[in-house]
Amino acid sequence: MTYFRKRWHVALGFVLLVLLIATYFYKPYAVNKKSIVEKPSATWRSVYHFTVPDHWMNDPQRPIYFDGQYHFFYLYNKDYPTGNGTAWRHAVSKDLINWHDRGTTIPKFSNGNGDVWSGSIIRDSRNTAGLGKNTLIAILTQQPEGKKQQQYLWYSKDNGTTFRPYGEKPVLTNPAVKDFRDPKVIWDNDRKKWVMVLAEGTKIGFYQSMDLKKWQYMSGFETSGIGIVECPDLYLMRADDRTMHWILGASANGKAAGLPNTYAYWTGNFDGAFFHADRLEPEWLDQGFDWYAAVTFEDGQAQDPLKSRYAMAWMNNWDYPTNTPTTKDGFNGLESVPRQLHLSRVGRSYRLLSEPASQLEKTMIPVAQTSRLEVRGNKMLDTEAVAYQLDVDLSWNKAENAGFRLRESAHGKRHIDIGVFAKEHFLYVNRSFTDQPDKSGRYVENRVPLPKNQKFIHLKILVDRTSIEVFADHGKITISDLVFPRASDNRISLYSLKGQSVFKNLVLRTFQ
Repeated sequence: MTYFRKRWHVALGFVLLVLLIATYFYKPYAVNKKSIVEKPSATWRSVYHFTVPDHWMNDPQRPIYFDGQYHFFYLYNKDYPTGNGTAWRHAVSKDLINWHDRGTTIPKFSNGNGDVWSGSIIRDSRNTAGLGKNTLIAILTQQPEGKKQQQYLWYSKDNGTTFRPYGEKPVLTNPAVKDFRDPKVIWDNDRKKWVMVLAEGTKIGFYQSMDLKKWQYMSGFETSGIGIVECPDLYLMRADDRTMHWILGASANGKAAGLPNTYAYWTGNFDGAFFHADRLEPEWLDQGFDWYAAVTFEDGQAQDPLKSRYAMAWMNNWDYPTNTPTTKDGFNGLESVPRQLHLSRVGRSYRLLSEPASQLEKTMIPVAQTSRLEVRGNKMLDTEAVAYQLDVDLSWNKAENAGFRLRESAHGKRHIDIGVFAKEHFLYVNRSFTDQPDKSGRYVENRVPLPKNQKFIHLKILVDRTSIEVFADHGKITISDLVFPRASDNRISLYSLKGQSVFKNLVLRTFQ
């Protein structure tokens, strides 16, 4: 008996020691314990968004995937803010999150046709242009001095490190119109030809070619009520009900009609010459102020590239493109996070749903979470952060207004509000209580209508040093805005006014 009693005491001591060690090292994720997960930084550089290394960036060009990585080109001005004109700069990535700069690849004013504007890159795997199999070909816009915008061909024999012009003449001449730019070229596999969509004022033109050097006009798609269109887009997708649909997109400015100034799109059918839209009024892929010149592109590693595709956009607005304090850090240019698009049937129509690309999750670590919080009035979270993803299921009963104050200052006067105004049934982002680029007061608050009977919403909010991106109800609504809170503004609070709201499954993740 003595032997077993001694063994029992030893075992008990060992268990107590293990529990003591576990208690010391175990740090439960909770919102009721003070934790500052990041130190404030004076830099304006994004933590997890792509920013231009220096000077200026605007339109992204459609990335392409080969040899195990994505090749991304974008418009770049090395002389900003004292000189004009854009070049193409090159970056590569294996995951669309971590990018490596390759420098300028098509310099501006390097021939007699002016600087280089937006276009698209093609890897000519069929050698249709006769310049060599797998040659990278860029079809892009240039405007020689005193002439109109036209389309030119440049090509690269070293995987995009350098490009040279294919002569001095355009491959598509201007038919005497003012706006004639931003070619997007795709391969029409059913008809074995190249197809180009081109921005022509309020019209999107369709062209065809067998060799990328000679182009023929096929048709035009007229838009209405959304201003001048830019950076058109054309692609085929398989919807969640397995039906196939063509999508025509373009960046457009619908502010005169109370519509967004982002990416408009139409679902429909393309018969090889004409695009037949399901309806004339477009849908919008983003309801914010700062998601422009967007490009969509294939997942280079997908077994079924028609099931989903990626999208990226320039986070800025031509009404205030230079109102940014990032110039103190020597740059002005930010890309949105890569999004993954899916086409979903909604009632009798089809809509694109977008959520952050799954690759982002691999760079996150959870720092706070709670299963349920009942809020009436205001509740400050003890966790503070500058760059993070916040997920929550928000429900309200009789509350009139519920949501988050993000990047909030210590005295509570500076913050970005994201929430639901239940009384009038809309989701909103309000950036009027913090530094933001629009000084006119016209671009302060986004409002997106919600169904009158809705009492619940899922929010995924991405916050970085100069941006807010909101994905609601798994991508049915997206809102992207620039914001410039101060480095020390890192508090997070919840609010529910004139009634109680419930915040379920709240998880805050920061980026490694």
